[in-house]
Amino acid sequence: MKALIIDDEKKARQVLQILVEENCPKITTILQADNLISGVELIKQEAPSIVFLDIEMPEHSGLEILNFIEKEIHNFEIIFTTAYSEYAIQAFQLSAIDYLLKPVRASQVKDAVDKAIKFLGNSQINKRLTELKSSLEEANFKKIGLPNSNGIKFVSFTDIIMLEADGMYTNVTTQSEGDILVSKPLKFFVDLLQNIKMFYRPHRSFLINLAFIKEYIKKDGGYIVMENDKTVSISNDKKDEFLTIVQNI
Repeated sequence: MKALIIDDEKKARQVLQILVEENCPKITTILQADNLISGVELIKQEAPSIVFLDIEMPEHSGLEILNFIEKEIHNFEIIFTTAYSEYAIQAFQLSAIDYLLKPVRASQVKDAVDKAIKFLGNSQINKRLTELKSSLEEANFKKIGLPNSNGIKFVSFTDIIMLEADGMYTNVTTQSEGDILVSKPLKFFVDLLQNIKMFYRPHRSFLINLAFIKEYIKKDGGYIVMENDKTVSISNDKKDEFLTIVQNI
């Protein structure tokens, strides 16, 4: 398996190459480019399976890669490398795109490559990059990428009715797509969506979209009925808070 590192900083390329060589045995060939244009040429010539791509580079941002590559050769997986930015990290996660925070650590590299290999052949990288670029440019998150058995389903926040914990998985119930089982725990979505005001966690097993609440039932300790008629428990310590929130919707 081939990998390509595109980064304008020579030291950063060298460090990453060493980490990949030491931690990712499935990658047998590592190529380097110091700018996006030369990196695109190597992609066309060498057809790497994984591209490590720095976002901030002179002349062309890594996000511009779609401008230089025809859709028919989008058969590789991208792992972005970036300095820490809370906003950018949220955009990556919502777009189901992996990233490495600089300075890069060995465990990060191994985990990101393992995930990238699973996506190969069904990566939908064109759609995911389009969503990422849109989120970063508009400074407004509207969708989330949900990896499932068929690939990645992009769903608008306003289409999500509720999320329910299912062990280390999460069942996401939507209006248009029905139920989508995602191989991430509920806590991942609780942390990721904590600043999106339409979502609320009334119970450790549920994250709900407040716009889809149909009814609050007081009996049996109190519970919520959603628009799809599913019932959602409310923790005792959340009841007063929940009632205050729904009265102000």
